[in-house]
Amino acid sequence: MTSTQRGPRLAAALLPVLAALVLALTGGCGRQGSPPAKGPRAGDLPAYHVDTAFSLPASPTWTRAHRRGRLVVGVKDDQPYLGERDPATGAYSGFDIEIARMAAASLGFPADRITFKAIASANRETALGNGQVDFYVGTYTINALRKRQVGFAGPYYLAGQGLLVRTDEHDINGPRDLKGKKVCSAAGSSSIQRIEADYPDATPVTYDTYSVCVDNLLTYQVDAVTTDDSILLGYAAKAPKEMKVVGRPFSKEPYGIGLSKGDTALRLALDDAIVAHERNGDWKRAYDATLGLSGVPAPTPPPVDRY
Repeated sequence: MTSTQRGPRLAAALLPVLAALVLALTGGCGRQGSPPAKGPRAGDLPAYHVDTAFSLPASPTWTRAHRRGRLVVGVKDDQPYLGERDPATGAYSGFDIEIARMAAASLGFPADRITFKAIASANRETALGNGQVDFYVGTYTINALRKRQVGFAGPYYLAGQGLLVRTDEHDINGPRDLKGKKVCSAAGSSSIQRIEADYPDATPVTYDTYSVCVDNLLTYQVDAVTTDDSILLGYAAKAPKEMKVVGRPFSKEPYGIGLSKGDTALRLALDDAIVAHERNGDWKRAYDATLGLSGVPAPTPPPVDRY
């Protein structure tokens, strides 16, 4: 059978698998009332102490949120174990969501006074710059280019860029095997920029979300998906018979909380919050209940960079 014939036939055969994966990624579950397979269980998540006496008048962002009566936090909504929205209930879950909740608690905002707003990777700087969100927690890698446009608290987690492929793919074991291959990632992400710069023989393909990349991987429209290994592990854990993460991480991706560039008071307060929740065990409990479900144990948090 030629490769031209094989692609459409295999894609057609995978349609039931893709439908099942979509159901899993969008919060489908077994019996009524049970949590999504391998999804975070609410009872395992830590409860964060809300600092009701907190005040930060030097921060224009905090002052605006305080007057509004709630925080607006930018997040991802399609990343299993990190930032995911249940379409049935509208509830958000994942490690990044927990980081946002613990940070908000330190700023004096309980969970019921947080509005999560899904923002695509390519629109993060704009959303922070125009005040559409108060801060952003969504696999947001700290780098020098972005620090020219926004501020960062943290980092609160250190990931590394990896590759997700189909389980029947045996020719791709690392980035050096990408020559002539279609590699998919989110538009505007540092991951696709690295592929374009360091592996020019690959063919980059971009969409607004990683979930579209995964759909295209399963239907043989792309050969690999690349982004942070933490994100890829979440997708692979949802469909381990169809997808796998290959090779070793080939970058360092320190995740930070993005905020308005000039709001130094808020940045330092968020740095304090990250350190406090690492020390009191909240960070590890949040990890174990979310990303830890992928089977990867909690790493040591990276040191906060107070600049």
